Amino acid sequence: MEHVRTFYSNTIQTPHGAVVVEGPVLPENLEKMLFHEDLKAFRPSPQQQLAIIGIAKLPEGRIIVCRQGDLVVGYTTYVYPDPLERWSEGNMENLIELGAIEVINDFRGGGLGKEMLRLSMLDDAMEDYIIITTEYYWHWDLKRTGLSVWEYRKVMEKMMNAGGLEYYATDDPEISSHPANCLMARIGKRVDQESIEKFDQLRFSNRVMY
Repeated sequence: MEHVRTFYSNTIQTPHGAVVVEGPVLPENLEKMLFHEDLKAFRPSPQQQLAIIGIAKLPEGRIIVCRQGDLVVGYTTYVYPDPLERWSEGNMENLIELGAIEVINDFRGGGLGKEMLRLSMLDDAMEDYIIITTEYYWHWDLKRTGLSVWEYRKVMEKMMNAGGLEYYATDDPEISSHPANCLMARIGKRVDQESIEKFDQLRFSNRVMY
């Protein structure tokens, strides 16, 4: 399922100067950028840049970035769920995952995460999708922030709310393994009822019906 992507851009003033938030960014433009060395939550930044470019080349892949000049200080990815996860089991063309959101330490707390999510949803094509994100407390930067699990969860929910994502219940074992973990989703205005029902079945696929 591929749409014409409408490009959006906005400039945010931060204590460290102006930052351009924009996307979806084309792979050839990502290749010209430099990823900040602190973008290393998943792998070293040069490797992460290659992975991000790979996602941008996928039919459904979308990348939103925060940059100062050519230096990327944050990004968000949208991609189909991992084939090993339950969310891919329905083979739904209109279900995509907010796969990663990362902002370097110096710019955290400046609203860049919220702005990337808000800007993502300006694209009318997003109304055709169910967008999900899975939040696991063991991925959270509790040590650096000094926040408790529940305080961090509140911060994450607030940020996701900026993109219209809301809490959804699920019996997914990994999410259910800790009460702070959660599934959040945004159902686009043009998503049909059949897709919504399919999503509901994926959320509760461990239930036995008698």
